[in-house]
Amino acid sequence: MITDEMRSFFTNEVKERFLRYVQVYTTSDETNPETPSTERQFDLSRMLEAELKELGLDNVYCDDHAYVYATLPAKNGTKGPVFGILAHVDTSPDQPGENVKPVVHKNFDGSPITFADDPELTLSYNDCAELEEFVGHDIITASGLTLLGADDKAGVAEIMAAMATLTKYTDLPHGEIRVIFTPDEEIGRGTVEIDEDVLPQFCYTVDGGYPGELEGECFDAWRADLKFKGVGVHPGYAKDKMINAAAVAGRFVAALPEWQTPERTEKREGFFHLVNLEGDFENASAILIIRDFEVELNETRMELMKSLKDHFEKQYPGLEIELTFKHQYQNMRDIVMQYPEVMNLAEKAMEAAGVEVVRKSIRGGTDGSRLTQLGHPTPNMFAGGMLFHSRKEWIAVSSMAKSVETILNLAKNWSELS
Repeated sequence: MITDEMRSFFTNEVKERFLRYVQVYTTSDETNPETPSTERQFDLSRMLEAELKELGLDNVYCDDHAYVYATLPAKNGTKGPVFGILAHVDTSPDQPGENVKPVVHKNFDGSPITFADDPELTLSYNDCAELEEFVGHDIITASGLTLLGADDKAGVAEIMAAMATLTKYTDLPHGEIRVIFTPDEEIGRGTVEIDEDVLPQFCYTVDGGYPGELEGECFDAWRADLKFKGVGVHPGYAKDKMINAAAVAGRFVAALPEWQTPERTEKREGFFHLVNLEGDFENASAILIIRDFEVELNETRMELMKSLKDHFEKQYPGLEIELTFKHQYQNMRDIVMQYPEVMNLAEKAMEAAGVEVVRKSIRGGTDGSRLTQLGHPTPNMFAGGMLFHSRKEWIAVSSMAKSVETILNLAKNWSELS
């Protein structure tokens, strides 16, 4: 049974750990093919390695790729099956992640939150309607110049606080638990060098948003790379001769349906998303990501891009377009659905923590999508952060505490399985 004393302990524990972890610079870098993509991720991984050893977990080590592994042995007499729990140490390159200064807004009164390092930046209900539900709670943001890093240092702090609680309060039931912290999740490479031998059959990532979110489905994901080779001629003598590669690239992207972009879609709607567009009159390139929950709908999008390639090459004789696709990750739904008990145990854990469960689909991906394809069904549980990848990113201390309590309940639920 989780007591008020325990709740007080792990609430303070998760808050203090989170405030410490977000100040460690761990932004990943998609341009570097190595794992980890940035050496700075080792700074947090080695910190976690040391802290897990201090807590007394077994087989604790940080490997050469910044993965951290640890095992909490089963409590004496507990014979439930082992499960794994994961979070990632890197933060998104979408916003600055160096010199994060976390700010605790105590007893949030509902008025717009201001940011000390950017007086023009505010956070209000207009930005995130869920904020209204946390009036009277302690809210944590960054100072205005960086993201906060709740994605996924909240998950890291919650797992660590749960381990600290289980080692301090030895009457809490649990079987064997494997803890894994991964690098480079934000750039889609969080499991590239993971040691499968350490992974149990079933795992969970703690990498979701609003309290109660439980996700067993994610996007089917593709990347499209376009290269445009035009014809360069002096602009004063260019009539019927020049093919401006940059201009054609812009027209190509504009020809994709606007109603299928992130700005116009929600829930189970897929999209094209322009990640990068650059070039000059002779050469240009574009990178897009293609997302949907159904493989067939993504295939339709790719066929549209192929037909546009043919159309533009016919419209501009001499233009060359190179179009390639790369599959990034699969929807984990069909595999996770084969093991309903994995989702059910997490749902019961949330309900026991007093959290209303919201089963939903991830409009993105997690390490769990790749792990599921490797044979380790891995649903995603809430970490509590909101407005991820934004300078307005925020999290309530109470949300992190609910995540810790959910992990403790999950440990109990697994320990009771025969």
